[in-house]
Amino acid sequence: MTSKQRSKLKSIAANIDPVGQVGKDGIGENMLKSFSDCLEARELIKVHILENADGDPKEIGRELAARLGGECVIVIGRKAVIYRRSSRKDFKHIQLD
Repeated sequence: MTSKQRSKLKSIAANIDPVGQVGKDGIGENMLKSFSDCLEARELIKVHILENADGDPKEIGRELAARLGGECVIVIGRKAVIYRRSSRKDFKHIQLD
């Protein structure tokens, strides 16, 4: 992902609310399913990483993106922004050009 594409996704993400949160229990299978469904519907999600989550927020954000098959756009404070292109055909995809 180029810095220009990353910048565009960051500007879009500035106006969205977190779809969920990662807490002390870490990244569970139900959480992954829920976030994956959100990515399929939106392509871009924001996730809140709670204070009691084990580990560094940046590491958690990267791990979450990897497990979802997406890309961690940025982690600011305790919020991670994750992008994954939707496989749906009847969908207006985010243009990264």
